Amino acid sequence: MTKTLIGALLASVAFAGAAAAQDCEVTFRSSDTHPDGYPTVEAVKHMGELLQERSDGRICVEVFHSAQLGEEKDTIEQTQLGVIDMNRVSLGPFNNIIEETKVFSLPYIFRSTEHMHQVVDGEIGQEILDEFQNHDLVGLAYYDSGSRSFYNSQKPIESIDDLEGMKFRVMQSDVFVDMVDALGGNATPMPYGEVYSSIQTGVIDGAENNWPSFESSGHYEVAPYYTLDQHLIVPEVLVMSKQSWDQLSAEDQEMVRQAAQDSVPVMRELWAEREAASEQIIEDAGVQIVREIDKTPFIEAMDPVYETHVTSDALRELVDRIRAVE
Repeated sequence: MTKTLIGALLASVAFAGAAAAQDCEVTFRSSDTHPDGYPTVEAVKHMGELLQERSDGRICVEVFHSAQLGEEKDTIEQTQLGVIDMNRVSLGPFNNIIEETKVFSLPYIFRSTEHMHQVVDGEIGQEILDEFQNHDLVGLAYYDSGSRSFYNSQKPIESIDDLEGMKFRVMQSDVFVDMVDALGGNATPMPYGEVYSSIQTGVIDGAENNWPSFESSGHYEVAPYYTLDQHLIVPEVLVMSKQSWDQLSAEDQEMVRQAAQDSVPVMRELWAEREAASEQIIEDAGVQIVREIDKTPFIEAMDPVYETHVTSDALRELVDRIRAVE
C-alpha cells in the first residue's frame, strides 16, 4: 500500500469513532491486534482517558483493536511512516529491526514474571526503549504477555525427553525455531489461525502459548495436555511514531510519556485477572496440566540458541546484566 491508500483506509475505519474524538485538538490513532476488552487494548484506552483529562480535553487516543489497521509487521511500518500514531506490539517483530530487543525474546532469559518486571522497569528497560528513537519510533512503556508453555494432543510432557520428535507450531521467528529444535522437537512455523485445524488433523502435535491465548483460541479443545515449562516471557511494548512525537511540545511529550507509564499497573492488573480466568476455564474443561517440571534440562539445552543469536559483545553484556538483576 502507498501512504495515500493507507491514509484513506484509516480515514474510513476512523469514521465511526470520529464523533467521540471531534472535540480534541489532537487525536492519536493507536493500533492493536488483540480484540476489544483485551488487557492491552483496555490499558491504551486508559492512557487515552488520562491524556484527555490531563490536557483538558486537547489530546485524545482512539484505539483500533482486532487488527483493524493490519497485522503487527505492517502496522510497525505504518507507525514508522507516521501514518499510525501509536502501536501496541510484541517485542518479537522488532527483533530484526532493533537488535537489542532480541535479548528479551530469548528462552529463559527471565526467571519469572517478577524478574521481567524488575528488568523492564529499570535501567535496562529504559535503555532498550531509547533505542527505538533510532528507528523512527519512540518507546513509551512495556506491557505483559505472560509466559509461553507447550501444549499438545498426544501426551503429558513431564520432561525434556517427552519432546523428542514432536511437531510444534511456532511463530515465524528464527529464535523460536531454534528453541524447539534444541529441545529435540520439530518446529513448524505457521500462521496462528491455522493451529487449531493443524492439531485436529495431526499436521502438528501441538504449539506453545500463554493461558489466555490457549483458552481464547479454543486450542485446549484439541490439545488437552499443557505443561508449564514457561520457556518464554516476552514483554510487549507501546510505541509512538517519531513523526507524531516531534509535533508535540516538550510539555505534551512528557504528558504522553507519563500517561503511558501510568497505564502499566492497570494493564498488569487486568492481565493477572485474565490469566486467572483463562486458567480456570482450561482446568474446568479437564485439560491435564503439568505444573511441576524440572526446568534445568530445558535451560541447559538453550546454550546453542544463545550462541546463534547473541552474536556481539554488546548483546552478551546485556544478557549478563539481565541475569544479574535480582
